[in-house]
Amino acid sequence: MLHGKTMDVRLRKNFDWPLLMVTFVTAVFGLVTLYSATHDRSPIFLHLQIFWLIVGIFLLVVSTMVDPQRIAKFAGHIYIAILVALVVVVIVGHTSHGAQRWISLGPLRFQPSEFAKLAIILTLAAFFTKKHEKIREFSTLFLSLCYAGLPIALILKQPDLATAVVTIIIWYGMAFMAGARGRHLLFIFLASIAIFALMWHVGLVKNYQKQRLLAFINPNLDPQESGYHIIQSRIAIGSGEVTGQGFLKGTQVQGHFIPEEHTDFIFTVVAEEEGFVGAIGLIALYAILLWRSFLILAGTEDLLGRLLASGIITMLAVHIVINIGMTLGIMPVAGVPLPLFSYGGSNLIVTLISIGLLLGIAKRRHRLVF
Repeated sequence: MLHGKTMDVRLRKNFDWPLLMVTFVTAVFGLVTLYSATHDRSPIFLHLQIFWLIVGIFLLVVSTMVDPQRIAKFAGHIYIAILVALVVVVIVGHTSHGAQRWISLGPLRFQPSEFAKLAIILTLAAFFTKKHEKIREFSTLFLSLCYAGLPIALILKQPDLATAVVTIIIWYGMAFMAGARGRHLLFIFLASIAIFALMWHVGLVKNYQKQRLLAFINPNLDPQESGYHIIQSRIAIGSGEVTGQGFLKGTQVQGHFIPEEHTDFIFTVVAEEEGFVGAIGLIALYAILLWRSFLILAGTEDLLGRLLASGIITMLAVHIVINIGMTLGIMPVAGVPLPLFSYGGSNLIVTLISIGLLLGIAKRRHRLVF
């Protein structure tokens, strides 16, 4: 009984309240911005996002209470379940904007590829923990890549190149944290570039994906199509200047010159209406979120916890960098949502579950010895 009380005290003491607070502040900021981007079209966007946020908070609390060691025992089952979901998407998934990425459940839709990233993190964390002593062998590293490669292949089939790239980067981050040899990772990186070049040459990379990459180099090559997003986003961000045009007063956003202003380009809404101050404020929130997450990683003694944390941090950081980067024109346009901000239930729920796992790792960061 005394041991149980001691454990409860230590778990409460290690809880990362700043991470939880910055998560909620960012999510609320996201709701306000979403309202600005969609208020003159339909209230359904905001209402659904609030609903998904409530669901996500509940799942955050649940994932905080569950010991990651117990979750790891079911990693194989989770992995198989997400593979089945990805196969279902390929066969009967809902199609939108030329991509088949969603499963419809009545009036609601969810995107299995978003959940696949978290499933792969759990799977790789369990695998690397079990095979830790052999991680410097290329065969072990390659096997881990195969675990990630199968869902990635199904994601590419949708097609969803951006999510596939994010997942590959997650694998690299976790493999590095697990202790893989640098030369092995470099070899796989160079091989990946060669495979992508081959896919480009034989036509496996879709024309619109090629155009987005070319537009990143020079948006003016196709200002009315592939370069339109970047050009309009830059205009909106520039017009925000220091303090912005004001809430609900962004001319580019409210005039609907920004495509996907409620999803992929929602950072543009902040930059135009709240200006440099608002944009830097949002970036500061993300910096605090990543900093607190890194402190959890650095202070965790358990290998499984460190690997889970590294995968989650990599996923969040890549999403933030790519999304904000593409609105500024320093990254190719890709369908990568901004965590806790972009409209969409799947990514919001996955992000909140991931932060819940981080909070759970933080509570158990020190081995309990009696």
